[in-house]
Amino acid sequence: MVRGVYIHIPFCHQICNYCDFNKVYFHKQPVDEYIEAVGKEMAMVVSKEPEQFANIETIYLGGGTPTALSPKQLERLLELIADCLPTNVLEFTAEANPDELSIDKLKALKNGGVTRLSLGVQSFDEALLQKLGRTHTINHIYQGIEWAKNVGFENINIDLMYGLPGQTLKQWEDTLETALRLNLPHYSAYSLIVEPKTVFYIQYAKGKLQLPGEELEAKMYEMLMDEMEEKGIHQYEISNFAKEGYESIHNKIYWDNDEYAGFGAGAHGYMNGIRYSNCGPIKKYLQAIETGKRPILYQHQVTISEKCEEEMFLGLRKNEGVSFKQFEMKMGFSMNEKYGDVIHRLIIEGLIMEDAGRLKLTKKGRFLGNEVFQQFLLSE
Repeated sequence: MVRGVYIHIPFCHQICNYCDFNKVYFHKQPVDEYIEAVGKEMAMVVSKEPEQFANIETIYLGGGTPTALSPKQLERLLELIADCLPTNVLEFTAEANPDELSIDKLKALKNGGVTRLSLGVQSFDEALLQKLGRTHTINHIYQGIEWAKNVGFENINIDLMYGLPGQTLKQWEDTLETALRLNLPHYSAYSLIVEPKTVFYIQYAKGKLQLPGEELEAKMYEMLMDEMEEKGIHQYEISNFAKEGYESIHNKIYWDNDEYAGFGAGAHGYMNGIRYSNCGPIKKYLQAIETGKRPILYQHQVTISEKCEEEMFLGLRKNEGVSFKQFEMKMGFSMNEKYGDVIHRLIIEGLIMEDAGRLKLTKKGRFLGNEVFQQFLLSE
């Protein structure tokens, strides 16, 4: 059963130097046509399996940048969503760029059912923002948050990044202190990953990207956890922190390894045991919709071994970890049957622990998460 819906808006007014998501420059793109096509794709899928979408918990507008759209375009998109999906969900999130927000856009989102905003802040250091290719300033951040609150948004997240080119521990400390003074209900913080087909990747390949070493990045992560804990913002996932009751329900669907639908060019989904991705180029996406076909580029029936792997490396991202009971209910066999030796070894190494019927990362394990996750990949 589908728990959530992701809708991809691939348009950006500026392409960030680190971003590898499916995106295009907004200028001269068939934006209105794309919005209508997303509505047609949703209607096509939902009409075939309406029972799958009757009790969805979340909707998430991601990108690209949804706030690249005009207020009227946002209104039309939200009308099409409401035509196909129940919008009285537990959580309805829209991503936003601080410098693209306006009172009219925020009102369009609020009136269309959006209940949660996620702002791509990344840093409170102007020089680092320029290195990242961001177009907003610190004043844009303050103004956007103030406007959002005035319009009625209470559930606001900001994304932060560390391990940035040339970033010092003091710069990261200053960004954290500034972010926490905002007293928001949710914070996400991610270390930079240099992905192929990005500006940073090209610079890195040429030896022109100076990144903090692993030791400094580990200090930044430890500072992040300590500062959040001190301010009463509890860590509930490797990269996410929230006040009680403001944890991201949509993202938890991914970490719970549950099913969700993805709509739009380049969107990914997981339905009926099949992981799929839509074609990315907008022209191909529009052509598929025009002919009445689903715009699927790739789909894969998840095997039981793959499901086990995903249950472990996704679930262990959460501070609550993976339930032994839930694992057995989903798989038909126990976690120890599949991973007994691995679990025993990682416990001895102090990277995971058993607690209240769950398997969890230790604090040491959070620093070495990827190494832990790899241990649960099966060879079969």
